[in-house]
Amino acid sequence: MATKKLLIVESPAKAGTIKKYLGKDYTVMASMGHIIDLPKSQMGIDFENDYTPKYITIRGKGQLLTQLKKEAKKADVVYLATDPDREGEAISWHLAEALKIDPESNCRVTFNEITKTAVKAAIKQPRKIDMDLVDAQQARRVLDRIVGYTISPILWEKVKRGLSAGRVQSVATKLICDREEEIENFTPQEYWSIETVLHDPKSKKDFNAKYYGEKGKEVKLNNAEETKKVSDAIANADFVIEKVKRGQQKRNPQPPFTTSTLQQDASRKYNFQAAKTMQIAQTLYEGINLGGKIGTIGLITYMRTDSLRIADDAQKEAVAYLTENYGSEYVKAKQYKTKKNAQDAHEAIRPTSINIKPIDIKDKLTNDQYRLYKLIWERFAASQMTSAVYDTMQVTIDANGHTFKASGSNIKFKGYMTVYVESTDNKEKKEKMLPNLEENQTVALKSSEEKQHFTQPPARYSDATLIKELEENGIGRPSTYAPTISTIVSRGYVVRSKKQLVPTELGFVTSEIMKNNFSDIVDVEFTADMEKELDSVEEGELNWKKLINDFYPSFKDTLEKAQKNIEKIQIKDEESDVVCEKCGRKMVYKLSKFGKFLACPGYPECKNTKAIREETGAKCPKCGGEILVKKSRRGKVYYGCEHSPKCDFMVWDMPVKDEACPQCGGLLLKKQGRNGKIFCYNEDCKYERKLKDEKK
Repeated sequence: MATKKLLIVESPAKAGTIKKYLGKDYTVMASMGHIIDLPKSQMGIDFENDYTPKYITIRGKGQLLTQLKKEAKKADVVYLATDPDREGEAISWHLAEALKIDPESNCRVTFNEITKTAVKAAIKQPRKIDMDLVDAQQARRVLDRIVGYTISPILWEKVKRGLSAGRVQSVATKLICDREEEIENFTPQEYWSIETVLHDPKSKKDFNAKYYGEKGKEVKLNNAEETKKVSDAIANADFVIEKVKRGQQKRNPQPPFTTSTLQQDASRKYNFQAAKTMQIAQTLYEGINLGGKIGTIGLITYMRTDSLRIADDAQKEAVAYLTENYGSEYVKAKQYKTKKNAQDAHEAIRPTSINIKPIDIKDKLTNDQYRLYKLIWERFAASQMTSAVYDTMQVTIDANGHTFKASGSNIKFKGYMTVYVESTDNKEKKEKMLPNLEENQTVALKSSEEKQHFTQPPARYSDATLIKELEENGIGRPSTYAPTISTIVSRGYVVRSKKQLVPTELGFVTSEIMKNNFSDIVDVEFTADMEKELDSVEEGELNWKKLINDFYPSFKDTLEKAQKNIEKIQIKDEESDVVCEKCGRKMVYKLSKFGKFLACPGYPECKNTKAIREETGAKCPKCGGEILVKKSRRGKVYYGCEHSPKCDFMVWDMPVKDEACPQCGGLLLKKQGRNGKIFCYNEDCKYERKLKDEKK
């Protein structure tokens, strides 16, 4: 009789994928994440008993736990295959306790990728539960619970109900508020430049050169008078090529993605919020049905990682693929060095097989899945390729004792750039190669332009730059970046304006309270040191209860002082121009987890509320009503009739106002993006025109 085996994972999607690999001898079930945790309604920590957590079965998970116990009793072997990180280890430990499994037995199974080979190999090498990982998770959970459940009530009492404080979220909010203060206090400094267009008579080509200084030494132009003096001096001067420097420059490929760099690149290239990136990556990791012989397979390795390590087999497969498809001159196998404070528990994020090309499976993926998989595939492929090589040229030019400089470059060998070009937060200007200039030759001044400039304040944080800042300062870990940003936005401390994270008045007030009363909690260095201590717990070098005990007594004293010293703060609601039709007061803007809405300031006497009305200026083609900008439950913008639900008109593309279809007179819609167009809403009318033509 075959041995009955039960394998427990976290998500149903993963369970479905793995079940197909393991066959009929295995029952595969999902715990749906944590099944046991601290209670929401109370602190849940026994301070008198060495900070022991008071775990309970999560509300709504009782029936699932009963089913798991029932299946565990029937099974001869139970494997716990939750995610391969601290959180997953803790879930497995809780399951082991609940299902009466000895955590010292070989019950724990981990795999970095969900492929048939990886899953079957992992099943053959079960291990005991790593209590150092569990303790690191317990330490973080207890620490965050103490901070959140003690400071938050003070914020509720002194500022506003519903606020929260947390170790990482408070630091993130402070960083955003500090940046905003930098911007507000910034004093622009004036400076000038002179940009010339020069003509090479030999090649009959024009090129650009910028003013550098006098007689080879750099000089700054501070005002219009200094700039005009130079312009007058060069107006009729000979422009003589003093020095020509030719060379080559290499541009090296970036390493494969970590959680942080994936979130940053997806934010820059696709405007994905960090939470969206992780949600899509989760589906790619858990498994996609590709049909045919491949069937269901996880397309990427585990997506919560700060390691740059690549498995030997994956690297060999990449080298073989790249050699066959691009040639050996494009291939350079490389292992990248992971930074010191990285956990390095997993590999970098990569495709489970480089042979599964994005274009070949495009029809099996959603558009967002395809774009993210393509990004991961290309970055990994590029990481194992040779550097790009540029021919470069730098020229120094003299004009009546004034020095101008010009530079140009031209790609000689694309190398890894054949596959992937990384994005940056700063826009790079593409340089063209200069004409074939020689020293001592004279070029002609075709035009000269004086330009006034002012120094710019630092840019506000975006998802990408905030994640980069948190990572560089050692704040948080791969699993915390996305939830941190989501929390500070949902709490109303920060709002999104285009791609920027802008602090609200509530954010400023809360951050100021935290700085003045809980300076350690919002101190970047203190928070980073705490992360290092949590890593020490994971490595078995520090007892987790000692970590809490070192922190709590002094924090308790700080808490008591704050309770006495913080005065009640009244934040005035922003007044609108909308008059409450029930009582005549001007309505004010309020914030909920679903976004801004209008409410009567006369509450509780008047409880009138209404959604904020944003008109497009276009009329509904079905009933003639106003078409409004609306948001779905997931926050996606769409356009619907003001008379909804009586009128069911709804579109995802933006209605065009003040213009009707030239062919049928119907409503025009605008589709944004690379292949953007304006087209008619009427399906029978085929009118459309490209947005590119509009710009011309």
